[in-house]
Amino acid sequence: MSSNPDAIHNVGVVGCGLMGSGIAEVCARSGLSTLVYEVNAKALAAGRDRVERSLARAVERGKLTAADRDTVMSGLAFTTDLADFTDRDLAIEAVPEDEQLKIGIFTALDQVMARPDALIASNTSSIPIMKLGAATARPGQVMGLHFFNPVPVLKLVELVPSLVTTDTSWSRMRHFATNVLGRHVIVSQDRAGFIVNSLLIPYLLAAIRMFESGFAVAQDIDDGMVRGCAHPMGPLALADHIGLDTTLAVADCLYAEFKEPLYAPPPLLSRMVEAGHLGRKAGRGFYTYPSPLPL
Repeated sequence: MSSNPDAIHNVGVVGCGLMGSGIAEVCARSGLSTLVYEVNAKALAAGRDRVERSLARAVERGKLTAADRDTVMSGLAFTTDLADFTDRDLAIEAVPEDEQLKIGIFTALDQVMARPDALIASNTSSIPIMKLGAATARPGQVMGLHFFNPVPVLKLVELVPSLVTTDTSWSRMRHFATNVLGRHVIVSQDRAGFIVNSLLIPYLLAAIRMFESGFAVAQDIDDGMVRGCAHPMGPLALADHIGLDTTLAVADCLYAEFKEPLYAPPPLLSRMVEAGHLGRKAGRGFYTYPSPLPL
C-alpha cells in the first residue's frame, strides 16, 4: 500500500442501488477497503446481492477468477450506520437524483468523517456540485465523480470541481479516478448536467417528443438512430435503460438551471413516471420487458 499521505485507501459508498453497487464493486476490485451504506437491512441485503451477482457474471465470462471474486468480497463491508464512515478517506454519494436527499447526505457525512482532509464526492448526473459542497464545512474537498451504468463495464467518469475545490483535492481525486480505479477521466465545469447529460438529455427528450406527437413509432425511432447513425442503442431504449425517473430528474435539473425549451420534459415523460412506467428496471417503459431488473 502506498506511503503517500494523500493516497486514498478507505472508501465509503452511500447507496447500493444500480450505481452504488457498481461503484462499490470497482473500488473493491481496485484493492480498496470499501464500506457500503444503505438505509436499512433489507436494502443492504439487496445491495450485497447485486454486487455478488455482478461478480458471478464476471467469473462466468472469464473476466475474474473465483479466487479474485472472493478477494473482492473480502474487501467489502456493509453497514446501516453512517457513523461507521468516520475513518474513510473518501465518501462517494450514490443515492437517487434528488437534490434535498443528497444535501442531507452531504451534511451527515461532513459531521461523521473525522479525517480533516477527507474528500466527499457525488455521483450526481446533473446537480451542481457547489450546491452540495455548501451543505458541508469543507466545500473545498467536495467534487463530482460521475460514473456511467454499468459501472464495472463503462470506464468513463466525469470529474467536476466546484468554484472552491482546492488544488490538492482536485489532484487527489484525479489520481484516484485515473490511477487507482483505471477510469478514463473527462473534466467538466460545475454546470447542471455536466458534459454527457447536457448533450444526451436534449437528444432523448427530442425522441420522446417525436413519439408523443405520433410522428413515428418507438421501434422506428430507435432503428433510425441504430441503423442510420450507428448508435449502439436507440434513444427510447436508452431512456428505458437509464430509467425514465432519472431521465426526468436530470431534465428538470437542466431546465431549472438554464430555462431553455430543449431541456423541458415532455408531458408524456412525466405521466409515464407517475404511472410507474420507469423503463427496464420496472419492466415497462417505451418497451415492455420480460421482468423488471432485480432490486
